[in-house]
Amino acid sequence: MGLELPSYILAALTAGGGALGYARTRSKPSLIAGTAVGLLYGLGGYRISNNAPYGIELSLLASIVLGGSAIPRAIRLQKPVPIMLSLFAAYGLFTFGDAFRRTL
Repeated sequence: MGLELPSYILAALTAGGGALGYARTRSKPSLIAGTAVGLLYGLGGYRISNNAPYGIELSLLASIVLGGSAIPRAIRLQKPVPIMLSLFAAYGLFTFGDAFRRTL
């Protein structure tokens, strides 16, 4: 097990968080964004586990998208959910960014 496990965990956390956000506040953007980012992480993990190309890149892209939306909100609002999403994004950026750098 290498990078696929973190990718699968981040997929579950982001997709589950989007569903939870929708259940709590009926926020369709939370559902759509959480599901989309979760799918990117899941597809990246699947491709990593099968040694298919672009697995690391897909997980890195998911981290960039998540960080791009969550980090500014975390700074502005200073609420727990955006802060946690920012931490997930930072972990993904570090993990998959380092793996991508090593492939160059």
